[in-house]
Amino acid sequence: MIPALHTHLFGPADAPTVLALHGLTGHGKRWGRLADEQLPGVRVLAPDLLGHGHSPWTPPWSIEAHAAAAAAVVDQQVPAARRPVVVLAHSFGSAVALHLAHQRPDLVRALVLLDPAQGLDPAFALAMAQASVAHWGYDDPESARAAKRAEGWAAVPAPILSGELTEHLIPHGDRVAWRVCLPAAATAWSEMARPAQLPPAGVPTRVVIAERVQPPFVTADFVDRCTAELGDQVRFHRVDTEHMVPYLAPELVGELVREVL
Repeated sequence: MIPALHTHLFGPADAPTVLALHGLTGHGKRWGRLADEQLPGVRVLAPDLLGHGHSPWTPPWSIEAHAAAAAAVVDQQVPAARRPVVVLAHSFGSAVALHLAHQRPDLVRALVLLDPAQGLDPAFALAMAQASVAHWGYDDPESARAAKRAEGWAAVPAPILSGELTEHLIPHGDRVAWRVCLPAAATAWSEMARPAQLPPAGVPTRVVIAERVQPPFVTADFVDRCTAELGDQVRFHRVDTEHMVPYLAPELVGELVREVL
């Protein structure tokens, strides 16, 4: 049985639809500002992925399980006459989006991938998974805020970061932690070390690369393979930002989504 994801809804119900998939340790409500400010008149479905937010935390947490659960959101929320939809995704959510496009081609009209994280070096993925387990949780909200600033959120506006703490930080014993299942988060690093998947042929795809991310999540091999095998079906856009592209380049993101809509 496919678990039902907790889904945040933005925009008019009868409008063109975008399925928005957040990244690792995120949640669907993160897409609210982008939906309101850059995509007025668009219906945005923004689920909390498995093991995240208010969605079920029970396994499995494979990319295939995430993609199946995301497909169920579209099946349940979008009438057949308004399918397929555009899929907008960030980081780990992009790996899920690519698998969804292959698993359910009837649902995916185009892809907008923001600094997609897949095909990662296994040693790097292991180190990140081990660090997440060893350093899960914070002494207090201010420690969580400081950690976010050091993890690619340095240029994210302060009100957005404050909202993140309000929405997504919960008690964890005598400390606090993000509203995320730790085993699911560690598993996601393993999933991102799987070989990178290309978009399906015929699906218009826009990829935004955050150039300040080192080592890069978008590998040169992925770019080269897309160019060689898919040509101008896949278009790359480089931005001089850290990883949180939805917050740091919202105008570009809105432009790309409107283009494929």
